[in-house]
Amino acid sequence: MSPSSAFWIVPALLLALTTSLPASAQQASPAQATACPALLDYEFNRLQTGKPESLCQYRGKVLLIVNTASFCGYTHQYEGLEAMYRKYKDRGLVVLGFPSNDFGSQEPGSNKEIAEFCRLTYGVQFPMFEKSSVSSLQSNPLYAELRAKTGQMPKWNFFKYVIDRNGKPAGTFASAVEPDNRDLLALVEKLLADKPTS
Repeated sequence: MSPSSAFWIVPALLLALTTSLPASAQQASPAQATACPALLDYEFNRLQTGKPESLCQYRGKVLLIVNTASFCGYTHQYEGLEAMYRKYKDRGLVVLGFPSNDFGSQEPGSNKEIAEFCRLTYGVQFPMFEKSSVSSLQSNPLYAELRAKTGQMPKWNFFKYVIDRNGKPAGTFASAVEPDNRDLLALVEKLLADKPTS
């Protein structure tokens, strides 16, 4: 073997070795290197696209998880939730909406109809997922986990769970609590000021 051919083989071998390493062994960004909290280790289809998305993408964020409905006395809260999301998203808040027909059959529409209603009526831009049952623990494992961790489950539409940057439940708020409620905002602001633990 000539010295010049060895010159090309060594880099090629190094490239082959590094690309065959498992993803976890390859260099990852700090966000990717952080393990996904168990509470967020679920995948749901996005309301607008129908494509599956992992909740792990929200690790390190403060989350406000809400079960929603289009024909409820609390439906106007979409406006406040969207305002809250826009105000705090750059600081790390994400509102996650889960439409459900569990309470009073107040979300009878298809996913497409729900998406159009939210966009056209309230200009909703925060992430929303396809309609599911939040009271049937088999159909929505996130809500089963939230119930297990907090001892609370929605009794009506627009029940709110607040999750800290480490993926731990930090509080629950009843349906009647508006998004601009002083106690809710105080908790969110406190959690946004905290840094996630590694």
